Amino acid sequence: MRFVIVTGMSGAGKSTALKMLEDAEYFCVDNLPISLIEKFAQLTMDGTEGKIKKVALGVDIRSGEVLADLQAVLEKMSLSGIRYEILFLDANDETLVKRYKETRRSHPLSGKGRVESGIQKEREQLDFLKKQADYIIDTSQLLTRELKSELDKIFIQNQEFKSLMVTVLSFGFKYGIPADSDLVFDVRFLPNPYYIDELKRLSGNDEPVYDFVMGFEAAQIFAGKLVDMIRFLIPNYIEEGKNQLVISIGCTGGKHRSVTLANELYRRLEDSGEYGIRIEHRDIEKDAVRKGM
Repeated sequence: MRFVIVTGMSGAGKSTALKMLEDAEYFCVDNLPISLIEKFAQLTMDGTEGKIKKVALGVDIRSGEVLADLQAVLEKMSLSGIRYEILFLDANDETLVKRYKETRRSHPLSGKGRVESGIQKEREQLDFLKKQADYIIDTSQLLTRELKSELDKIFIQNQEFKSLMVTVLSFGFKYGIPADSDLVFDVRFLPNPYYIDELKRLSGNDEPVYDFVMGFEAAQIFAGKLVDMIRFLIPNYIEEGKNQLVISIGCTGGKHRSVTLANELYRRLEDSGEYGIRIEHRDIEKDAVRKGM
């Protein structure tokens, strides 16, 4: 039997993950009292005559002070031969605060105080679970369908888990550098297709713009050196336990050069089996919206 403990930061997607696992025919239980977890695990293993083969159990900060007792429960389960896996859903503080404000919910540990203080307290209390987690998924940049895809790979297709999710992000400097960037690269040194009449209304997703930008030797050299550096950095990030890497590539408006180079970087990295990778173009439509193009 596969027994998965689903936990993580409030607002990071635990409830959504449980629903997805339920759709994948996992028997799901949320917020079971800590004192009953071992008995529940034993019962599903021995008392269901093999009818239940996949279980997902939600555990989070709602357990209150007794959450600290979970460590002893997990140790007893291991000694009893009960095998379990821990899935930890995480997100950066900025994303969590934004989600709470959008839903107008209060953080379970913030009381009448600031959401940020509640998040910090929760991180401290859940730290022991994150350290023991078999899978850590950072949902800061993930769409719902991308989270489902990651869960399918781990818990349905039984593929090897890729602990690092790399996001290649194009942006325009005039709209600001993305706040969650880990690495930022400026490609404004390349000739700008914006000043070519037949390319102005196109984007880096269009072949004529790609051919124009990548037709310059400087673009080819930059792309090669960037890929070499990222391939060097990623194994070191993985070794340090980093689970989210945002590589931001910017030009003036985020429509031509940055999109082209972001696509090129994604293309050269996407076949690696060491990490997950996604691409996003933050500002590609903004000029069109502002100018009514």
